[in-house]
Amino acid sequence: MPDAVVIGAGPNGLVAANLLADAGWSVEVLEAQDEPGGAVRHDRGVDPAFASDLFSAFYPLAAASPVLAGLHLEREGLSWTHAPKVLAHPLRDGRCAVLSRDLDETAASLEAFAPGDGAAWKELWKVWETLRPGILDALFTPFPPVRAGARLALRLRAAGGLRLARTMLLPVRRMGEEEFRGEGGRLLLAGNALHADLAPEAAGSGGFGWLMSMLGQTYGFPVPVGGAGALTDALVRRVTRSGGTVRCGERVTEVVVRGGRAVGVRTASGQAVVARRAVLADVSAPVLYGSLVAEHHLPARLLGDLRRFHWDFATFKVDWALNGPVPWNCPEAAQAGTVHLAEGVDALTRFAAQIATGHVPDEPFALFGQMTTADASRSPRGTESAWAYTHVPHRVRGDAGDGKLTGSWDAREQEAMADRVETQVERYAPGFRGLIRARRILAPPTLESMDANLHGGAINGGTTALHQQLVFRPTPGTGRPETPVPGLYLASASAHPGGGVHGAPGANAARAALRRHTGALAHLQSRLAHRDRKGQR
Repeated sequence: MPDAVVIGAGPNGLVAANLLADAGWSVEVLEAQDEPGGAVRHDRGVDPAFASDLFSAFYPLAAASPVLAGLHLEREGLSWTHAPKVLAHPLRDGRCAVLSRDLDETAASLEAFAPGDGAAWKELWKVWETLRPGILDALFTPFPPVRAGARLALRLRAAGGLRLARTMLLPVRRMGEEEFRGEGGRLLLAGNALHADLAPEAAGSGGFGWLMSMLGQTYGFPVPVGGAGALTDALVRRVTRSGGTVRCGERVTEVVVRGGRAVGVRTASGQAVVARRAVLADVSAPVLYGSLVAEHHLPARLLGDLRRFHWDFATFKVDWALNGPVPWNCPEAAQAGTVHLAEGVDALTRFAAQIATGHVPDEPFALFGQMTTADASRSPRGTESAWAYTHVPHRVRGDAGDGKLTGSWDAREQEAMADRVETQVERYAPGFRGLIRARRILAPPTLESMDANLHGGAINGGTTALHQQLVFRPTPGTGRPETPVPGLYLASASAHPGGGVHGAPGANAARAALRRHTGALAHLQSRLAHRDRKGQR
């Protein structure tokens, strides 16, 4: 009988398991899929000679995460590598905005778009350097981050106070217009905002775009050597070495509640696994509260709020094995691990508006990954392991393109959408399609079938928009890993601070479980001591 059962062996579940094991708890992790990792996995399914990341690929938040740093995964064989440049956003006329870990290189790239924009970028970086310790403390601690928040407030006041707070709440279109004269800086901010589901006109998208840009400026967008699964392998090795157990192919169907608290789980095979102290769930909030926990154990208000839970955009992804490097019209893009493909901020607005109205975009904004550029071990010399993903509506009402896509995502529609993505790449890299040795399509239903947390291909565990962050995540009045069922903790990206491979939701859940047990033990010891003192009298 383990002290804790963790549902799900994604990065958050594995981080939680590691922290509990470090505290001396016995831990059993149950994963529905046949292998651990959740959305942090790779395979050789496109071509045997090519390592292809199945889901996530670049990890700026992992590089910045004190949670992952504290696990010292390098001792488990994990190593990181970088592309020569972090990110590029080419335009069809040959201009290209480049984000580099070298501040002067980034500034020079933006200066080419408009005089003064290099200095403007450096000013944004100075703000980041002032706020960075406070932001990272607040981001990776449970909500409300009382101490971290107080420290951040002091730094915020020193950096500009309310004026700076206003800037961070701006839509990224407006923020770009206020900060930059030319298009380069605006492209970097807006493209990074759309790493989530934040349209250029969404409140707070400016702050998110700035945060992702500054993470890239400071930490880069690193990748694990060998493939995304190397990060998972390191987490599994560490928890196993600490005495934990990871069992795959074990789908949990129920959180068992007795006497008003979570006491274990039941699996699809009918096995009951009892947990002495806690159950931690690295699953989406709708699955936890809408399926795994019986309705009569939950407050009616929570169930009502859950019906309003807002998923982030659905995702459509294509993986390629390429016979050569991508023939970008901008040479600078050839050195970037990540390339953004959209013809300006207006095109990003158009793309987001099409999704908002339920239409499959005709010219999809594509995030393109050049994995061999970032890690030479991913494919044979002179080739490229590449991918691109874009977003589509969860419910398709129409097709902004040729009208052939309905959202059924059958074989014909998958091929047609993959062709559309490749056409978008061709606009910036003429001759790209002639390099394709093999491709694999991961449509929204495919992504969900490979990881149930990716509902309809949503990759962030719920929208990044302000109405579902902080105290509103996953529902109003929550924001912490504790659930209405004592002994049960939400440890997934549906909890604060949300999506991204950084381990914070798992760490927050583990620490909450440890605090509760430590607090209960201290209370018991106090009562026993008080009883002994009375007996002595």
